[in-house]
Amino acid sequence: MQQLEERIGYRFHSRRLLETALTHSSYVNEHPREKPECYERLEFLGDSILGMVTAELLYRWEPALPEGKMTRIRAELVCEESLYRVAAELGFGQWMRLGKGEEKSRGRERPSILADMVEAVIAAIYLDGGMEAAETFIRDRVLNQAEEHIRSRSRDNKTELQELVQQVTGSSIRYEMTGESGPDHDKRFTCAVYVNGVLSGEGEGHTKKEAEQAAAGSALQRLQP
Repeated sequence: MQQLEERIGYRFHSRRLLETALTHSSYVNEHPREKPECYERLEFLGDSILGMVTAELLYRWEPALPEGKMTRIRAELVCEESLYRVAAELGFGQWMRLGKGEEKSRGRERPSILADMVEAVIAAIYLDGGMEAAETFIRDRVLNQAEEHIRSRSRDNKTELQELVQQVTGSSIRYEMTGESGPDHDKRFTCAVYVNGVLSGEGEGHTKKEAEQAAAGSALQRLQP
């Protein structure tokens, strides 16, 4: 457990929480005398903690990002594949407690189980050390490449709006700069975007390009189902 704690980057006051996070229901069923707990309740809690931390990160990093795209990016960041990668990097499989049947069916390598255990470990850290400790693990291990991913997925609202509008033949988009304020070293531009002549979104930014992207993001939020 000490070696695993070093990999995780957190020292538990109660190692029982960490053991529970790594215990599969198949082990519980085969060892009733030990009265172990499986990770499923912790996984339920960890899923909510991970979702909240990721949502706050998205909210703070990209103020112009519409709700629909935030939802999609959050799902991409905390999908099974991403969590499995974290579990594989930390070597959770070798510490997992499994029943004999699950062991024979290569449960230690199963992405769905390993992904769930990452969420369970998040909850274990939270219960043992509080929100700050859990958030540190999430940022360092799960979301360590999140900013780059968010920037790449959110920077081209204009293209996404164009693709959406082009689904209807003959539709048009027009951007119009509507304001400029602030000193030369800290300019703020405001922009409006019109779809088929109708005002569909407004936004602002430090450059005209940023303002257009923000306006397109606002339009996407209004127009997407």
